[in-house]
Amino acid sequence: MRTGFRVIGWILTGLAAALLARDLFVLAQTGRWAPIDTGALWWWLHPTSLQLAEPAIARHVHPVLWDPVMLTVLLSPACLVLGVPGLLLLLVTGRRRGRRSRRFGG
Repeated sequence: MRTGFRVIGWILTGLAAALLARDLFVLAQTGRWAPIDTGALWWWLHPTSLQLAEPAIARHVHPVLWDPVMLTVLLSPACLVLGVPGLLLLLVTGRRRGRRSRRFGG
């Protein structure tokens, strides 16, 4: 199970790095910092699901979860929204060197 979470952590961290590279490229081209926000990325990937998420969360979970919680996440830079959980997963599921050396007699 830990390996699965590590893989998810590496995927999220890799996507965050790619988005940060994209943001830095835009900065170099335009001279202004304009990172892609999570809502714009979600809209670009699958606009229908973004449109359905608001009524589903507001009606079936709780309205406060949509506004202000989800709106804050959707307006945040995508590299942070993906990178922070990815790094946390990698930190929490870090390798334990002590167990391995005992298992193999070293």
